[in-house]
Amino acid sequence: MAEIIQKDGTWVFDGDALRLTPGRDKNVGLLRRTLGELLVPLRALAGVSFEQGKKSGRLRLRLRDGACPLLHATGGRLTEPHDPYQLVVEPDRYGVAEYVADEVRNALLLDQVPAGPVDAYLLPGPSIPLSVSAGDGTANFDGERVRLEWNWKTEDAKAAGGARTLPVDEITAVEWYPSAGLENGRLRFTVRGVPVKTPAKYDPNAVELWGFRKDPLMALVAAAVQARLPHPAAASESAVRPPAEAPRAVAAAPSPSPTPASASASASAEDGHDALLRRLRELGELRREGVLTEEEFTLAKQAVLRRM
Repeated sequence: MAEIIQKDGTWVFDGDALRLTPGRDKNVGLLRRTLGELLVPLRALAGVSFEQGKKSGRLRLRLRDGACPLLHATGGRLTEPHDPYQLVVEPDRYGVAEYVADEVRNALLLDQVPAGPVDAYLLPGPSIPLSVSAGDGTANFDGERVRLEWNWKTEDAKAAGGARTLPVDEITAVEWYPSAGLENGRLRFTVRGVPVKTPAKYDPNAVELWGFRKDPLMALVAAAVQARLPHPAAASESAVRPPAEAPRAVAAAPSPSPTPASASASASAEDGHDALLRRLRELGELRREGVLTEEEFTLAKQAVLRRM
């Protein structure tokens, strides 16, 4: 088990998943504190990095595309205090951070976790029910429908239509944008059969955000809804699938066969790589069973990795 405890939060890796717990420091973003503890399965990860700095470092997780509904709904627009997949590390804990990152990397290698996209969410999204007030309205979500209610700051033309109730099966997309410079942010729901033509200020299916403290919490509503929509990979596959074609009479030219020498070298390289992977798994099992000490395991693992 690898663990790092900081004011910014605590990360614990048990070989199968990373448990991310936000800290109670004043610099921890409101979104992270509200989201709470996250359990990230190893198969959801594409990589991990640790970056040292003069005053502090950063542990960062890179998730596989499509694994997390929060990342999909926010499109990488979460700022550092609110990003649950990075941890601020104090200089005196740089060695521990490196160790945690190495353990995650080795587990990804041992389990041969691919770094490519996934076709289903591997994290469940925020807990429901949710109710967030920010900007010109309040967004409520109970798992089946979104209800948008307006406040005294809402544009008259928008408020005149009253509160909106949007069943999940009528929502085709959801997006969250933070305010940036002079441009306001938004939480917008795209509803089947209703074209989006107006700014969020006038759109009855959107909450306009003005850059205040609670704006990031609207991203939790977006993520909870996104987790219950069809996965984007399914929509993408149906969009690019070509129509069936009649079989053609022209035969394809045979592909050239590899020479015996190149085929033998390729097979030998693959066999050697597989053998080293098996050795790494064996070493991990010996460590878990207590046959190898942590120091013995580290030395043996490094020797195998050098050969790879």
